[in-house]
Amino acid sequence: MIQITPVVRNLLFLNFGIFLLGILLKIDFSEIFGLHYIFSNEFAPYQILTHLFLHGDFGHIFGNMLSLFFFGPLLENYMGSKRFLIFYFICGFGASLLYTSVNYWDISQLKDIITAYVAHPNPSDFTVLMSKYGYMFKPEAIFELTNEFEESPNSFALIEQTKEVAEAIYYAKTSIELIGASGAVFGILMAFALIFPNVEMMLLFPPIPIKAKYFVALYGMYELYAEIIQKAGDNVAHTAHLGGMLFAFILIKYWGLKRVR
Repeated sequence: MIQITPVVRNLLFLNFGIFLLGILLKIDFSEIFGLHYIFSNEFAPYQILTHLFLHGDFGHIFGNMLSLFFFGPLLENYMGSKRFLIFYFICGFGASLLYTSVNYWDISQLKDIITAYVAHPNPSDFTVLMSKYGYMFKPEAIFELTNEFEESPNSFALIEQTKEVAEAIYYAKTSIELIGASGAVFGILMAFALIFPNVEMMLLFPPIPIKAKYFVALYGMYELYAEIIQKAGDNVAHTAHLGGMLFAFILIKYWGLKRVR
């Protein structure tokens, strides 16, 4: 039986409490308290903290809080409540820092590409743009528009349509807000694998035992892969997950915490 610890209990209460409050009041807290693009009009400094307590849907919060419930108490008992709380927030902030940095670089590159395209629209550059950012739209719609533009490169209607698509990409990228405790939770997973590497966990799918160090290593590789391929409709902040794991690794090594056999 898992003995729930004070910090884990309070974090569970806060996250579920805010989630249920949003449902009862029918308020989307993410618009105000989610972490927006740093140069957007919606950005506010307090979002660096508040976004850690927001979740998009039940599956999102359930997955995060389930991991916190299973792995958090062991780490809190090992580190102590004060250090565990510091660890949790540093991983969460670190995750948002990496996400924001990568997002800023990506949006800066995108802005230059779109500015150049709008000035000189042509099928070749539009195809390049869609190959990188077309995942944000329905694949069949982008494929059809790209083919039509290649067949009729001088069509004024198609040129204007592709310009609108390009500008829609920029608006969509700068309008996405980061929410969730995932960065902090992935930090907990990384710390668990470093401190309790040989603890065996039983997976649900497939139902096989696997040591913590292998499970977290595979999970991290999947997150990196998912960030690189950027599937259509994937709204998961994989960079934030990787950021939480990275900062957890740095903290564990910096604090000199030893693994438990």
